[in-house]
Amino acid sequence: MAPSPQDPAAAAPRRKVSRHRGEGQWAVGHHTPLNGNEQFKKDDDGLNVRTRIETIYSKRGFDSIDPNDLRGRMRWWGLYTQRKPGIDGGKTAVLEPEELDDKYFMLRVRIDGGRLTTAQLRVIGELSQEFARGTADITDRQNIQLHWIRIEDVPEIWRRLEDVGLSTTEACGDTPRVILGSPVAGIAEDEIIDGTPAIEEIQRRVIGNKAFSNLPRKFKSAISGSPLLDVAHEINDIALVGVEHPEHGPGFDLWVGGGLSTNPKIGVRLGAWVPLDEVADVHEGVISIFRDYGYRRLRNRARLKFLVADWGPEKFRQVLEDEYLGRKLLDGPAPEQPVERWRDHVGVHRQRDGRFYVGFAPRVGRVDGATLAKIASVAEEHGSGRVRTTTEQKMIVLDVEGDRVDSLVAGLEALDLRVSPSPFRRGTMACTGIEFCKLAIVETKARGSALIDELERRLPEFDEPITINLNGCPNACARIQVADIGLKGQLVVDENGNQVEGYQVHLGGALGLEAGFGRKVRGLKVTSKELPDYIERVLRRFEAERADGERFAAWAARADEEALS
Repeated sequence: MAPSPQDPAAAAPRRKVSRHRGEGQWAVGHHTPLNGNEQFKKDDDGLNVRTRIETIYSKRGFDSIDPNDLRGRMRWWGLYTQRKPGIDGGKTAVLEPEELDDKYFMLRVRIDGGRLTTAQLRVIGELSQEFARGTADITDRQNIQLHWIRIEDVPEIWRRLEDVGLSTTEACGDTPRVILGSPVAGIAEDEIIDGTPAIEEIQRRVIGNKAFSNLPRKFKSAISGSPLLDVAHEINDIALVGVEHPEHGPGFDLWVGGGLSTNPKIGVRLGAWVPLDEVADVHEGVISIFRDYGYRRLRNRARLKFLVADWGPEKFRQVLEDEYLGRKLLDGPAPEQPVERWRDHVGVHRQRDGRFYVGFAPRVGRVDGATLAKIASVAEEHGSGRVRTTTEQKMIVLDVEGDRVDSLVAGLEALDLRVSPSPFRRGTMACTGIEFCKLAIVETKARGSALIDELERRLPEFDEPITINLNGCPNACARIQVADIGLKGQLVVDENGNQVEGYQVHLGGALGLEAGFGRKVRGLKVTSKELPDYIERVLRRFEAERADGERFAAWAARADEEALS
C-alpha cells in the first residue's frame, strides 16, 4: 500500500544505499590500506628507514631520497622537511609538497619527561651551532627542535645524541610521541606521586617497538604527579595525573581521548585509579586499543579522540579491562583543582630536599645553540647537573643550594632568560610558523616576541596571569583553543582591501579542571599590524569590567561581543 501524504516516508527523499567500507579498524578485519599513508606504512615499517638514511641518503644526498621516505617514514626518526624560504602563506594550500620542500630538515630531539642533564643540553647546543645554523626551539611538548639540518649530517648528529643518552626515535610520525612528565617530578615539595619510574618503563616497552610503530596517527601521552596538573593532561590521547585514593594512597587518575587541531576535544576521565606499578600496563593497553580499533580510513579521523567520542568512557574502560588488561581497574577520585594559576614552575621554588629549583622564560620558546650551551654552564657553575623543559616552552634548573640562587638568577637574566617575567613574557607561546613549517600561513615566533615587548611597554602595570598563544595555521600546535587569547593564523583583508597576514581570535579558553575552548566572536579577525592595539584594548576592558578575583577566561565567557571586538 502506498504511504499516505501525511506519512513522513512520503516526503523524505530516497537515500542512496551504499556499502559501508568501515573505518579501517584492524580489530574488525579492515586490514586493506585505505589511503596513501596506510599504504606506505604497510609497505615498510617507518623504523626501517634509519638504515637507508645511514647507508644511502646521507651519502648520496637529498635528491636520492624516496618520496615515501622523505614525506613519510623519516618522521619516525624525528625528521620533517622544512619550508622553502620565500613562499608566502597564500601558497601553502596551493603548491604540491615537492614545491614547498626545502632541502633541509627540522630535527626533533625527544626529551621524555623534559629530563636533561647539563651534559645533554650542552651537546644539543653544540649540534645546533655546528649543524643547524644556531637554531633551537623549545616546544610545548618538552622537546627541542633544530632547523637547517642536512641529510648528510644526520648520522653524526644521531651518534652524538646517542652517546649522551638522547634520541630522535619516534619523535614524529604515526607513533607514540614524547611522554610528557612533570618537570619537577621527584623533587617538588607538594608532589603527590613521582611518575618518573612509569615514564621510564613505558619508554623501555614502547619506544622503538614495532608492535607500536604503525598506529593510525600520532599518540600523545602525559604523566604527572604534581597537584599543579602541569602536563596539559586534558589534551593528550592518554594522561595519568596524581591523586590520593582514600583507601589505597597515592596513584593516578586516568584520562583518554584529548586533542586539539581542527576538531578539538577535552579528554574524558575513565574514573579509574591506577597504582604506579600498573601505569605502564594501562598505557600499553590504551595504545593497543588505538592501534587495533583506531580509525585508519580518513586521516582527519585517525586520532583516539574520535574513537573515545563514539564509544564513550564506559565502553572504552570495559574494552581496556576485558580485552587488554584481563582485570578490573579500581574506581578512584578526580584530581583537585590546582591552587596556583600558573602551571609552568617559573620562579624560585624550594625542593623537598631543601635545595631550590629555578624556572625561567625564554621568548616564545626560541633560544639558540649558544644560549643552550651557556645555560648548561651556568647551571653547572651553581652546583646543578640537571635541567628540565616544560610544556609551556620554559626551562628549569634543579638542585641549587640556597646561597647560590641569587647568583644563578643573575646569570640567567644576563642571558635574557627571565626568572620573574612579565605576564606577557611568561604567558605567550608560539608555534614554529611560516619561517620553517610547510603548513603555516603566517609568521609566529618573531611576531610573538615583538608582541611581548609592545605589551610590556603599553601595559607595564598589568599583573594578571594571561596566556596568548599564536599559531601559524589551524592545526593548533600552540594550543590556541585553550588560551586566554588564542590567535589562529590566516590571511585577512586590511582596511585598504589588501590580503595580509592576520589571525582569527579565540577568547577565554583554559586548561585545568575548568578546561574549555575559547569563544569566537562573529567575524572577528585581526591583521598582524593591528594585533598589539587589539590585545591592549581587550585587556584594558577586562581590567575595567572584571569582578573581584575574576579570571580573564571567565570574563571573556560572559562579556558582550562589543567588549571583545
